[in-house]
Amino acid sequence: MSLFSFVKEAGEKLIDLLTPGNANASEQLKEHISKVGLGNPNVHAEVDGSTVTLTGEVATQEEKEKVLLAVGNIAGVETVDDQITVTSAAPIVAATRFVVVKKGDTLSAISKTVYGDANLYNKIFEANKPMLSHPDKIYPGQSLRIPPQ
Repeated sequence: MSLFSFVKEAGEKLIDLLTPGNANASEQLKEHISKVGLGNPNVHAEVDGSTVTLTGEVATQEEKEKVLLAVGNIAGVETVDDQITVTSAAPIVAATRFVVVKKGDTLSAISKTVYGDANLYNKIFEANKPMLSHPDKIYPGQSLRIPPQ
């Protein structure tokens, strides 16, 4: 369906995840998706070097985007090949944008840039829950969902 690029050096470090020949990589990724608070979606992962291919089904476009970000924001993952199907018949209202956090960024600064209003930072925070636990806990190289205003 589509490829998403991420900053390979940024993100949570999962020991041995991307080690060649790791037979447990798919299970480790599913555990990670669950650990960040996205439950246990019907998603399967294949790891090939720094590329992760995700297949399966999720209920909504929002859930799909969050799963892609949860996997892409792992140190060592450079590309996520999205082969996930959305089962909901609900129409997608507007395309979600993604931004990569730069050094010195805050959610307020990102909000000011994308919406023209720094006070809308909570909209970005809410769109990235449960991967974000606090609005101040973002890091350079992290990819974030930016919902339409």
